[in-house]
Amino acid sequence: MTEVTYEGLTFVPYITRKEIEARVAELGRQIVADSKGTTPLFICVLNGAFPFASDLFRAVEEIDAEITFVRLKSYEGTGSTGKVKELVGLSEDIKGRTVIVVEDIIDTGKTMHRLVEDLRSKEPADVKIATLLFKPDALVCPVKPDYVGFNIPTKFIIGYGLDLNGLARNLNDIYILKEE
Repeated sequence: MTEVTYEGLTFVPYITRKEIEARVAELGRQIVADSKGTTPLFICVLNGAFPFASDLFRAVEEIDAEITFVRLKSYEGTGSTGKVKELVGLSEDIKGRTVIVVEDIIDTGKTMHRLVEDLRSKEPADVKIATLLFKPDALVCPVKPDYVGFNIPTKFIIGYGLDLNGLARNLNDIYILKEE
């Protein structure tokens, strides 16, 4: 892993693909144990959570599960806009179902808070949150993820689904903005 540059910003290695794979496997085991007797519906928040959701969904192969996708956006450049814009919604009936929302990162919690409120209005049996990355120090909304890959500082990161204006999502590792 070497440093990478996007839009004039330099990022240094932070979490390796091997570390991600090991943690996703652990989260998968937790979800399998917690989901016995149910057929959870994984709701992947596009675009960023796609790599994590794909890996996590395969890590729960011991149980029956389904997956669907929603698309929400609140970021532009390296900062949150503070507004959540729903782009593509949920079409499945989730009444009485266990739902596991899969997100790449929870920062302020605004996006997740709104999504969970929307989901709860559809009367699921349970709504759980799985996030690869969690910035507890940035949280401004009452959001408590059930499954957390890594707690991280309030710094900008890219890779493994996380982007800078659409770029860098395809990096296998996670990189953090280099301190100047």
